[in-house]
Order: sequence, then C-alpha cells, then structure tokens
Amino acid sequence: DMTRPMEEDSSLELLDFESPEGQHTFWHSSAHILGQALELEEGAWLCSGPPVEEGFYYDVWMDGRSVTEELLAKYEKKANEVVKANQPFERLAMTKEEALQLFEYNDFKARIIKEKIPDGAWCSAYKCGPLIDLCRGPHVATTGKVQTFAVTKNSSAYFLANSDNESLQRVYGVSFPDKQRMKEYKRRVEEAAKRDHRVVGKAQDLFRFHELSPGSCFFLPHGTIIYNNLIDLMKLEYRKRGYTEVITPNVFNLQLWETSGHAQNYKENMFLFDVEKQEFGMKPMNCPGHCVMFKMMDRSYRDLPMRTAEFGVLHRNEFSGALTGLTRVRRFVQDDAHIFCTPETLEQEIKNVLEFISHIYNIFGFEYELFLSTRPEKYLGEIETWDKAEGALANALNALGKPWKMNPGDGAFYGPKIDIQLFDALKRRFQCGTVQLDFQLPLRFDLKYRDADGGNKHPIIVHRAILGSVERMFAILVEHYAGKWPLWISPRQVCLIPISTDKHFDYTKTVKERLHAEGFHAWIDSSANKMQKKVREAQLAQYNYILVCGQEEADTGTVNVRTRDNVVHGPRSVDELIAQLKQERENYQ
Repeated sequence: DMTRPMEEDSSLELLDFESPEGQHTFWHSSAHILGQALELEEGAWLCSGPPVEEGFYYDVWMDGRSVTEELLAKYEKKANEVVKANQPFERLAMTKEEALQLFEYNDFKARIIKEKIPDGAWCSAYKCGPLIDLCRGPHVATTGKVQTFAVTKNSSAYFLANSDNESLQRVYGVSFPDKQRMKEYKRRVEEAAKRDHRVVGKAQDLFRFHELSPGSCFFLPHGTIIYNNLIDLMKLEYRKRGYTEVITPNVFNLQLWETSGHAQNYKENMFLFDVEKQEFGMKPMNCPGHCVMFKMMDRSYRDLPMRTAEFGVLHRNEFSGALTGLTRVRRFVQDDAHIFCTPETLEQEIKNVLEFISHIYNIFGFEYELFLSTRPEKYLGEIETWDKAEGALANALNALGKPWKMNPGDGAFYGPKIDIQLFDALKRRFQCGTVQLDFQLPLRFDLKYRDADGGNKHPIIVHRAILGSVERMFAILVEHYAGKWPLWISPRQVCLIPISTDKHFDYTKTVKERLHAEGFHAWIDSSANKMQKKVREAQLAQYNYILVCGQEEADTGTVNVRTRDNVVHGPRSVDELIAQLKQERENYQ
C-alpha cells in the first residue's frame, strides 16, 4: 500500500522480503494473482486466499469440478501472465452494504461479509486487473514486484474450516522477488521429499498406519526403539531436574471437562461416549487430570514447586482429511508437565524450564527462536498479576542469554506464554515447545496451598512441553536426520558381517552377544551374499557401525570397523570398540 495516503500521524517502518511482515504481504498479494488466474481460467468463485508459512493458497468453489495435476500448469501460466502485466493494486473502501452488492454473485463472499463485518462498518477490497477481491490488505504496489511464481499443489478443504460446509478446491502456490530464491526453494522441496518421514519410515520399517484405526500409528520394532529412546531421554532429565512422573486415567466423566472449560471450547474435538447414561470422553490433554490429582491432598507452600510429568496417551478427534502421517494424528503422547508453583518461585521455574528446553534441543542440533506472547485484549484476571507474570517471563528469557522477540497481545486469555519455534536441517520452522502460564485452572478447580502465614492461596500452573507430541517430534527428527540416526537413538547401531557364515558365525555371534549385553542394538547379516554386498546394504540401511569378522579377527579378538559413510577404520579390539560406543551414547552422538 505504498501509494495509500497517510490519514493520521503515524510511525513508518519499511519492510522488505527478509522480514516476516514483508513476506506476509508479498505472499498475500501473490494469492490475489492466483485468484485472478483461477477466476479467468475456471470461472471459480473465490473464497479466501491467505499467506502461509512458505507461500499461499486460495480456496475456490468450482461447482463440483476438481483441480487436477494437469490444470496446475495452466493456472501457473496464467498467473505469470498477470505478473508480467504489472497490474497495480488499488484499494477500494466501501460500506458493508456496498460490499454485499459488489459480491452478490458470490455466495461465499457474501456469507463472509455478513458474518465477519459488523453492520454499519466499513471494509475494503483490492483491485488488480479485472479482479476485485474482498481484502483488508496491505499489498505490494504492482503484480510485477513478483519476479517468479509457481503453482505447487492442490487439495480439498471445507469452507471456513467447518465440515458442515461445502467442500472447496484449495490451490497452493509460492512466489519470490528473485529467481535465485525460487531455485533454492525448489532444491529444498526436492530434498524434503527425499526426507519425508512417511517415505523414510516405510523404507526403514519404523512405523505403519492401517485403515482400521485412522490417525493411530503402529510403531514397528525399529520405530519403537527410537520412540522409547526419546521418552527415556526425557525421563533421565526428569530425575535430574526434580520432576515426578504420574499416571492418570484415559477416560473421564464429561464433568471434568466442564469444570476445566474444555467442554465449552473443545468438545467437538473429543471422542465421547455414554456409560450408564452419563457422558464420558477420552482425554485430549493431561492438565485437568493433574489438577484433580493436586487437589487430592492438602498442600503447603513447602510442597511447591510441584513438577508433575506424564507421558499420557491422548486422543483428539481430528477430521480424517486433516490426518497427515505422524504430524497430525488422533492418538499421541505428549511429554507433558505441569508445574504448580507460588508467585515467588515462578521466575526461577521458568528459567529452569528454558534451560531444560535449550539442553534437549542442543542434543538434536536444533536452532530455535523464542517469543514472549503477552496479554490479549480479552483476558481474565487482574492486570497487576499479568504484569508481574510477564515480567517474570521476560527476566527468565534475559537470563537464558539468547535473543527473543515480543509477540504483543498473543497470549492466551488465561495467561502469558513463551513460544519456542525450532528449525530443522532444512531451516523449516516448527512449533513444539511451549511455556504457558495459567491463572484460571487453579480457580476453576479451586486449587489451594497453605502459605507461610497459614492462609490459603491459589498456585500458578506452568504448562510445559519440550518435545510436544512425541509422534510429531519423531516425524521432525526423521526428516531432520534424513534417516541417518545418531548412535544414541539409532535402531540400527551395529551390523556384524561374518566373512564366512560357516567358519566365522560363532565368533560373530559372540561379539553380538557382548554388544547386546552392553545395551546396543546389534544384528548379524547371515545371508549368502558376498561380503562387499553385505557392507553396502548395511550402509544403505544406515547402520552406524559395520563390523566385519573373519579368521584374523577371531584369532585376535578384534573386529574390522567400517561406518556408513564408507570409511574403513580398520581393526579394533572388542573392548576398545565398546568403550567408544559407550562414550558416543553417553554424549548423545
């Protein structure tokens, strides 16, 4: 909106494509370009076209017709014609009544206007070429600012994300201000396809899904090794950091969720059923159960902070069309913890949690960003309480020594939070960890502790997750490592290859049993293949170490060591090798 006049005293900040706001505007403008192409090529009714993490999409009504792979190239060609036309974006201000008249031909836009715009209010639309689209803006100056444009894929979606509404066609695209960025994007997409956890998971026999239980994963033996290693990592840290593990029921009477407030806001995402004429549900989160447990006993300020952790099985009734591998499932486990603390201990607890998160993410080699989300417009509680809590969060962030950003007004209505966004090896952003303060659940459940003066006070609850969903973190790690697991978490740590199955198998088996006794996952390739083929297959299977055992090794108590990167390390004594493997495991290598 560079040509829009200043209507009042304002502060001006110039944002380019490197900034999140600049990318948002650039891709929002590109969505209009895509919308114009879809209108011209299909006569489609445009519904909504927002920017997303990397690119944009447009949901359209095509009167029962579906988008096909062949049509995507057609839309891309038309969109690039719009780009070359260098059409200016022009802002049009109008009343709600004028907007309804302008979009009377499009029932979907009319419904958005009626539901989202208050009576008597003004709204805006943007014109570029023949397209006029309802939009609040802002936009780039002209379509020509987009130097390179690609239509990437399609799917279906419900209007306004409501399954009771019409099914729409969703077309995705991406654009950049220069061709080099598009080239780099396509390289990353190609690499991401190779790393796709669904592809690697199948190739490495880690997990499967089955139509008899949609959205619920079957972890195979190798996948279960990785899964358990993730949980064992957290459990080891819990012992060091003063957490106490608990187990709470999977099924609760709906009264629990009415008390917590989830029944009002989350009921449609729960699995519910009747038991003896009462409504019960599978738990979608652990926090209400932990509140019930806290209230079972009298609590003193000396008992706090109480760090309660649970690897509880959770169920959420996601739409079948939204299920995506391990990243969107119906049955999952969270590394969930709730810290019940006093206002005096809050800041130190937040510092401890942030250090905990940093430690775990460093093990995986993740970079991450921190955001402090503060009081929203609609909030519960006293401003003084919010201000103190936000100050404690800010102090804890400063103590960590990492840069962080403010996210004003994006806290939950029940408390401020710290969001942690990590980046994988392809620099993709994921929201996994969170530190969320909660002033309301203690009130809703009437949780109390006795203070030093003998009076009753409500604790503060810190909702804390680091891995988040273990299933989702599993998927992220598959793609982060591209299936090349570090030794400590690897399900295929050692492959032993006897040069002659007849002559050297017994010695090879002895070495395997020693490794097994030390807790390592070792396997013998006793097939009839030649040694070179066995080595190559072990490398492709991503075994961390490949140990060749022949007569010389049997005579000297050694193994000939190779690694999956095709490096021959030569003979090592079994004791020396085990010591090395232990050191790597202890150092999370």
